[in-house]
Amino acid sequence: MVLKNFVEELQWRGMIHDVMPDTEQHLMEQMRAAYVGFDPTADSLHIGNLVPIMLLAHYQRSGHKPIALVGGATGMIGDPSGKSNERNLLDEKTLRHNQECVKNQLAQFLDFTSSATNEAVMVNNYDWMKEFSFLEFIRDIGKHITVNYMMAKDSVKSRLTGDGEGMSFTEFTYQMVQGYDFLHLYREYNCTLEMGGSDQWGNITTGTELVRRIGKGKGYALTCPLITKSDGSKFGKSEGGNIWLSAERTSPYKFYQYWMNTSDEDAEKYIKIFTFLDKETIEALVETHKEAPHQRLLQKRLAEEVTVTVHDKDALEKAIKASNMLFGKSTSEDLKSLDSETFLAVFEGVPQAEVAMSEIENGLDIIGAMAEKTGFLKSNGEARRALKENAISVNKEKVKEGYSVSKSDLINNQFVLLQRGKKSYFILKVV
Repeated sequence: MVLKNFVEELQWRGMIHDVMPDTEQHLMEQMRAAYVGFDPTADSLHIGNLVPIMLLAHYQRSGHKPIALVGGATGMIGDPSGKSNERNLLDEKTLRHNQECVKNQLAQFLDFTSSATNEAVMVNNYDWMKEFSFLEFIRDIGKHITVNYMMAKDSVKSRLTGDGEGMSFTEFTYQMVQGYDFLHLYREYNCTLEMGGSDQWGNITTGTELVRRIGKGKGYALTCPLITKSDGSKFGKSEGGNIWLSAERTSPYKFYQYWMNTSDEDAEKYIKIFTFLDKETIEALVETHKEAPHQRLLQKRLAEEVTVTVHDKDALEKAIKASNMLFGKSTSEDLKSLDSETFLAVFEGVPQAEVAMSEIENGLDIIGAMAEKTGFLKSNGEARRALKENAISVNKEKVKEGYSVSKSDLINNQFVLLQRGKKSYFILKVV
């Protein structure tokens, strides 16, 4: 495979924070192996992990060999970087399960199976760290890094001088364990580069020191910026918490909507970082968007590209269809094509009332459904007036007085969507 200039690719995308001197030249000489570490403390990655994932993906597309390291051992310790308190530790069974889930998600971005020379590899640092005794580690590794060197790291200093509970010896040793990962991968895979977020620079450079002092080699480091939003709020969070890559944790609809709701300024930045679109395509998109920003072309393309990559085309089509439920024209059939999770995600926060299945089977009069049985409208009189004004819909279809809600109206045999006007919704949950 012809090598592409990886560093140059990251630079125009705004994905470099720090890079060691001569890294670009080193990568242009021949295929190199590089690694990024991932925290296995959950059974899914979230969009905060997308930047390091994209680093590995661009790295492989540039002709190099990516190594995804799952921190089974370091996950048992906890990285102090950017945190004020110690994390909960996980058992090995949970870590192994999480590792498999993470690999499945990374396979959406990386080629693990083609047998190409730059095929991606996944490793777990627990596999080599579990063989170490404490005495061996402090004798063979610990003596090469001074406490002065470790204390000088920003991630350590911030914990020792901050308002938290300080730092345990366990967490203090984290950078040594991560540093040893680099040395191990250098020896086993001829891995010469570690990449990560800018908060990892101290841990990564400890690794380059161990490669130099023990491995008698040269290690390189590259970090990407920590992504922020233009309004100052935290990237990757919504009102419901993290935006996960797992469809079970965050529905593709919610995932799609997160990207659709980005500001113009953020969309222009994110489309470079989170998609594989080339420079010319992105520049043309940005110019077209500026001519008609109200059409939100940049956000639409960003949301489409990321949703397809993380999920698939089918999930994107469902997310777009679900979005049209609120913001475009849709039919009763469109509604009934949604699965229950997507339906509830689309209409999250919409008030609900429960009615018995027997009432639906017998036919529930629309006036009772709108008022007495649910409290959606204040009175039967108000319901009649709204019906005369042609303002009432059942599952997006206009209905008249005398209509009865029946089993044929059920969405997933469980829900009926009532609506007054364009924006006032109510859900009948049939039990």
